[in-house]
Amino acid sequence: MVADASSIFPGSSSRRREPHRLPLLQHYLREQQRLTAVERFSQRHEKDALAPGRRYYQDLIPLERPGPGQQFAFQVDLDLCSGCKACVTACHQLNGLDDDEGETWRSVGLLHGGTPEAPVQQTVTTACHHCVDPACMKGCPVRAYEKDPVTGIVKHLDDQCIGCQYCTLTCPYEVPQYSKKRGIVRKCDMCSDRLAEGEPPACVQACPNEAISIRIVDTARALEDAATEAFLPGSPSPTITVPTTTYKSTRPLPRNVLPADFHRVRSSHRHVPLVFLLVLTQLSVGAFVVDLVLERMGGYATLGVARPYQSLLAVTMGLLALGASIFHLGRPQYAFRAILGIRTSWMSREVLAFGLFAQCALVYASLFWVEPLVTRFGLPAPPAALLTTGRSVLGLVVAASGVVGVLCSMMLYQVTARRWWSAARTSGRFFLTAAVLGVSTTSVALTLASLLQGRDSALRATAFGLLAPLAVLTCVKLLFDAEIFLHLRERGLGELRRTALLLVGELRPVALARFAFGAVATLTLVLTARTPGIEAETQLGLALFAWVLLLAGEISERLLFFSAQSAPKMPGAIGP
Repeated sequence: MVADASSIFPGSSSRRREPHRLPLLQHYLREQQRLTAVERFSQRHEKDALAPGRRYYQDLIPLERPGPGQQFAFQVDLDLCSGCKACVTACHQLNGLDDDEGETWRSVGLLHGGTPEAPVQQTVTTACHHCVDPACMKGCPVRAYEKDPVTGIVKHLDDQCIGCQYCTLTCPYEVPQYSKKRGIVRKCDMCSDRLAEGEPPACVQACPNEAISIRIVDTARALEDAATEAFLPGSPSPTITVPTTTYKSTRPLPRNVLPADFHRVRSSHRHVPLVFLLVLTQLSVGAFVVDLVLERMGGYATLGVARPYQSLLAVTMGLLALGASIFHLGRPQYAFRAILGIRTSWMSREVLAFGLFAQCALVYASLFWVEPLVTRFGLPAPPAALLTTGRSVLGLVVAASGVVGVLCSMMLYQVTARRWWSAARTSGRFFLTAAVLGVSTTSVALTLASLLQGRDSALRATAFGLLAPLAVLTCVKLLFDAEIFLHLRERGLGELRRTALLLVGELRPVALARFAFGAVATLTLVLTARTPGIEAETQLGLALFAWVLLLAGEISERLLFFSAQSAPKMPGAIGP
């Protein structure tokens, strides 16, 4: 029995009804008719559409070398990116990235925004932008980066790297990835070996929608685009390094589009070895500067007996600081390379300045022990005038090189363009730390010397006189550190408000410890200063107690200096 057509298509009766068109089926039919890049090239080749002597095929990669003022760059078609992460997998497999350390050179993030009536969601694939002015290359102290003069590709030289990780701080896009197992940093090089053979990079070849390609861009145009802040929403400012990656779309993104993880405020790496490097070098420099100031003011005219103890304590702290820095290197056996980037890297300049400081400070401190050792062992004494002149000249060199070292430390973080590490904030923080810990160290040394020299009243009086200024300096430092909390009143989620939210949220225990240490130390100093008849042993005990509290407070503050910074970054990966 044949069923009537009207029973299948009600209302059709005898008139033939048009078949219902399925949108999904139509979509797949169109996809089947769409040629791949290779097929399009083959058709043009068969039709002799290619000019003789030239290769015009630019569907995925340009087969011509960049000309003067040009370079290779990634181009991402946002309309074609589906967020499938085939590019991530291909990059991972081809380059042999470490699974156990989560190493990845390409990631897929998400932008969203719009309105409830017209929501917008856009996946974005990102990798190294091979910038016109790469901060990783300029900041590297061992010249482990190079920018190819022809292709413009920024390459990392693994054999040259010492694993200092400074490039991970200078790159605003968090491109370089540190491998703890290898002790070095690695990054995307645009699969330059494949490009040299006319083959596309792994991510380009793996993308099923051909959303990623390699193009030749004009560096002058990249500079113009960077000046207009033309880049992805919510990403770091392109004016910092002038990235060359271009993102194109036929659909304009709404103004409220932001990365999916924009409101997720997370702490950063603490860099504990660098914490001790910065705090202890600033303590040492501060102590030597205080020594020089007291000498110029005549305070040591009759109190020179305390200088051996003060200089010994200061140089010991400085040497401990330099020793702590070694633990931050992935390959410390190559630390001697750290001055190779002296022309562009503030880290190289910091290493050179503190290297000179440490050597001169060691000699300077040793000179104070020459006379006691000569007297004790009956050795021929050097001319007193020579010792005095040598100490005076070396004292100036030690103080000057130490101050230059602290300035280099400040610039090392200021050039990263993070607002939490701005020049004003970082210089104020570093030099106030040097002042507080320098005066406190000198006070301890003077009090200790007074006991060792038979309760010398002049030494005790000088040490006692430093307590009130030290309490004032400590209060100033605490107020300077507390200023960040004013940014909690901001409406937007800017960098400094993110930092303030971290300090009252995830990092609250460290922040409370920092201010508690400072407050108790200040109270101890004030109470001691208001007790003139205090015993020498008690004064030394309280001075040491305050010194330990101040040191603990500055270490806590420096932990927050690293972990509380929260600068903009590229759109975060999809998922938790």
